[in-house]
This record gives sequence, structure tokens and C-alpha cells, in this order.
Amino acid sequence: MELEFSGEVVEWRGPAPHHFVVVPEAEAARIHEVARLATYGWGCIPVTGRLGESDFTTSLFPKDGGYLVPLKVAVRRREDVHLGDTVTLRIALDV
Repeated sequence: MELEFSGEVVEWRGPAPHHFVVVPEAEAARIHEVARLATYGWGCIPVTGRLGESDFTTSLFPKDGGYLVPLKVAVRRREDVHLGDTVTLRIALDV
């Protein structure tokens, strides 16, 4: 399954700050339909992603009935992406 969507880069402050993009509701609903086939535990779902010209691997994090896409520091630096920016992501789930 491949999805493309746009969203704002947001921060979650835990032991270390992390940057995420919230998966919009429509796309999150599609992911939820296949989540049990793709999760490796705790609701996390491995994906490959593309931001600009950068490909990366990560796992979607479940949050409040939806999902967050973590953005790695190396990808954000390469694509000059900052907190509050709106970005377009393409993600692929292997289901």
C-alpha cells in the first residue's frame, strides 16, 4: 500500500525531542484496515518513506487512533525541513 499526503512537522518532547508528521484521518483509516497484517508489535508499522529527494525507513507510531511518521534528523537536514514546515510525504507499507 502506498500513500501520499501533506502535513505539518510537529514536535513531541519525550526524553529526547522527536519530529513527526501526523497521518491525516483518511490515510490513517486506510492504514488501520491493514494494520494487523503489518505491525510488528505495539501497533508500530514499518514503512519506507520519501520526503523530497530522500528515501528512508521508519515505523509509524500509533497515537490517539491515528499514526505519526517520525522524521529522522539526517532526512530533515538533507531536505532543509524544520519544525512547523508543511511537507509532502510518500509512504509504503508492505502488506
